[in-house]
Amino acid sequence: MTANFCIALLNEQAEKLRYTYIGIFTKEHKIMTVAYPRKLRNAMGAREILAQVVRDREIHLITLNRYRYSEQRSCKDLTDLIEQLDGEPAELVRDLSRHISDEARHAMWLTDLLVDIGEKVGTPPGVSYIDEFERLLDSDQKDPTKDREDFVISSLAAINVTEKRGCEYFSAHIHALKKAPQTDENVKIRETIEKIFPEEAGHVRWGNRWLGAIAAKSPEHRQKVEQAKRKYVAIEQAAFESGMDIMLGAELRRVTRLVDIANTMPMWERPQYLMERLPATLLAPDLQMTRVDVAQRAWNRDPQAFVEKFVPMFLNGMNNTQKKPQTTKPRSAVETAATETKSASAD
Repeated sequence: MTANFCIALLNEQAEKLRYTYIGIFTKEHKIMTVAYPRKLRNAMGAREILAQVVRDREIHLITLNRYRYSEQRSCKDLTDLIEQLDGEPAELVRDLSRHISDEARHAMWLTDLLVDIGEKVGTPPGVSYIDEFERLLDSDQKDPTKDREDFVISSLAAINVTEKRGCEYFSAHIHALKKAPQTDENVKIRETIEKIFPEEAGHVRWGNRWLGAIAAKSPEHRQKVEQAKRKYVAIEQAAFESGMDIMLGAELRRVTRLVDIANTMPMWERPQYLMERLPATLLAPDLQMTRVDVAQRAWNRDPQAFVEKFVPMFLNGMNNTQKKPQTTKPRSAVETAATETKSASAD
């Protein structure tokens, strides 16, 4: 068990590895806020993580099962959204119905893949990205029967930011598999992800168009869209890091992210939002269970490496608790996007 394996093992706790900006904003949307998902604790990007994941078959297959689970769960969540909209606006309901069809097809492809290679298709272990994202949502503050337009903007912004993360990780996964040994299994996995990736990119473009069209209605609408983007970028980043970070001090880093989310809201909404979510953020029972599970796995694989590598790495988590988020735009999010999209389409 090496230090690199320990890093890859943590990825087992990431949910879906789902969602990112890939540089496909149309010209008319470039004047709007563009959200760039940040790296894990500003240190590890999608390519670094996936390069480690594909080297360990056990973790690789767990990651694929997380993809499958998230695609499957998306069908349920989008169906719930359609029911809340209750038929209005009809065009959005139609688009969401097609979106569900895409996600169901992706879940089917991934399920077929996992069953064919003999992997389990049950609920994946570890901290759930989806559950954490939903816990951090402020959906109780948006009533579709009273402020439908605000509800639509919030829903579209939430979908859009998660789809962006997914595109980043699918792109990185394809890149990692092209550099990995070209076994029959790796080729089959890459071909499956390459079928999914263009459709996920289409979902990002769709969300961009809807948000851009709403923002173009008036300065007030533009302000609402911008504010929703900032809020749901903060929520997605917090959910993403919660699924990846199990090191010492993770609870404090979760609280920092929770405050970041609250700071995107109007002043009068912040106290209630924080008080409702702070206890679960600090206690984090899912985090404690995940720590035990990961520690057991590390010990069972190599007790000596557990003591020499895993324990120091766990304790080193406090050293990064006070680090501030990266403020510069990640280079890979934009500069590699077009290349990856063309590559996935050409292969």
